[in-house]
Amino acid sequence: MGQGGEPRRGQAYDGELGTAVARAQRGDEAAFAVAYRIVQPGLLGYLRGLVGDDAEDVASDAWLEIARDLGRFKGDGAGFRGWTATIARHRAYDHLRRLRVRPRSAALDSDALQLPGRHDTHEQALESLTTEHALHLISRLPRDQAEAVLLRVVVGLDAPAAARVLGKRPGAVRTAAHRGLKRLARELAAPGVTEDGNGTLGESE
Repeated sequence: MGQGGEPRRGQAYDGELGTAVARAQRGDEAAFAVAYRIVQPGLLGYLRGLVGDDAEDVASDAWLEIARDLGRFKGDGAGFRGWTATIARHRAYDHLRRLRVRPRSAALDSDALQLPGRHDTHEQALESLTTEHALHLISRLPRDQAEAVLLRVVVGLDAPAAARVLGKRPGAVRTAAHRGLKRLARELAAPGVTEDGNGTLGESE
């Protein structure tokens, strides 16, 4: 994902996703299952970046809301991906408020960082990591950069969609993601990068 490039994850499936969502809105349960299988890996990876080991429970709550409000959704496959990420983020922060803790990190699903398509130096740096080490490094980023990287790289949203999830301007999300990936690349290039420490998403700069 370059500064102006497109996110990689999920793009190849957005046509299929849009078709499945439209059919699910007409009551096709099998189509809803298809939409779930396409969206869930990235969504779960994003939630693990926010709530750690509680991601499965939060994802379940999010999918209950998604299923309940499916008839209200209007848009294509890419739009559905952004809509579900927004719902999941709200459920995650509700969960964190109940626990009275800050967002914390845990291991991503192993497939959450398997990104198709062409790559630039920063993304190659991220992909070269083990998933646990990757999220540990992401957790050390300022919070705005960490969420931008997770939404663009893991969930596969473009900058406008990620901006809607975060309530920010697309340019700010592009900048945050670019800075985050550049910082990760510098971390990887530095000697003595380790995998120890307890990851917590940092405060925004």
